[in-house]
Amino acid sequence: MTTASPIKISCRNLNKIYRMKKSQTIALQDINMDIEDNEFICIVGPSGCGKSTLLRIFAGLDEATSGEVLVDNKVMSGPGADRGMVFQTYTLFPWLTVEKNIRFGLDLKKMSKAEADQIVEKYLDMVGLKDFRNSLPKELSGGMKQRVAIARALANNPKVLLMDEPFGALDADTKSVMQLQLRALWEKEKHTVIFITHDIEEAVFLSQRVYVMSARPGRVIANIPIDLPQHRDIEIKDTPEFIQFRKKIYSLLHSNDFGSKV
Repeated sequence: MTTASPIKISCRNLNKIYRMKKSQTIALQDINMDIEDNEFICIVGPSGCGKSTLLRIFAGLDEATSGEVLVDNKVMSGPGADRGMVFQTYTLFPWLTVEKNIRFGLDLKKMSKAEADQIVEKYLDMVGLKDFRNSLPKELSGGMKQRVAIARALANNPKVLLMDEPFGALDADTKSVMQLQLRALWEKEKHTVIFITHDIEEAVFLSQRVYVMSARPGRVIANIPIDLPQHRDIEIKDTPEFIQFRKKIYSLLHSNDFGSKV
């Protein structure tokens, strides 16, 4: 008999309302989620449904209007080193080399040079960029820049890795390669990952569970376990099981009657 993993991050009755002088916009409505320790989950939904807003609230970069976010059963009150963030845009320091970008957070922690060197080497090797350690971001491809961003986030040893459509700007081939590399990295490191995407196929390939959100106001309309093998390669996208999950999520996203689909 297996026991459930502890809940790493969760939200309770989360609402986000943007208020203007004469009107208001409800971005998120009654969001409830439980994400287990070491779990990889994806959140999908139509453009403008509040996915990125929700992730920013998890990161402590934005505040909910009501409700709460808990990390390890403690109410989260703002940004913290326990959560690392990777954005769609390449948020690297352009004047720093690959190695120094990865080292940046470690230097802020006043970590010893020997310990920082060991961590930097680990992640340079893990993302396959040892040969580019002295390169500047402008000398890298888009996929390589995102590998640096992921390595920099992981080097700080966050409990939760938050990823906001990190592969959205990449071409199809590079995107497939990055999906494989991220999935392999997660299988090895087992960080808790919350990954935002509008790409249904990407969500099914990467995650253990998919939360599906409605159009604005963003609500959770489904929580779908992805019962596929732990180790995945590109060929799995052609299997009947994979296609069935993809069709189910597509149907949810394109239904006019969300209530009947949950």
